[in-house]
Amino acid sequence: MSVRRLPETDTDHHRFIDVINLIGNKWTVLIVITLLSSPKRFNEIKRAVTGISQQMLTRTLKALERDGLVTRTVHPTIPPQVEYALTTLGNSLSEPVMELGAWATRNLDEIETHRC
Repeated sequence: MSVRRLPETDTDHHRFIDVINLIGNKWTVLIVITLLSSPKRFNEIKRAVTGISQQMLTRTLKALERDGLVTRTVHPTIPPQVEYALTTLGNSLSEPVMELGAWATRNLDEIETHRC
């Protein structure tokens, strides 16, 4: 296995940290998993992501949209319906997110043993 290096310039390092902070956020992970199966409306996501506040969901969705991981589609109904979906880039994040989830599930007991 080859070891990849962290970015060496200050600019690249800051950009790297920004991306890691976004994708390492628990709400980002849960939203990506929620949107894997199909596009969802705001309240559907809120119901699926237990414990997230409306403000945090709004903030996280805006960040994901800004960074190209999620699209926001407004349907011309009364009242307007807004739907969120993963982009190709967002879908590409789902694979490592699911692998991380699988790793966590496999190691729950051992980690809990070390916490005691």
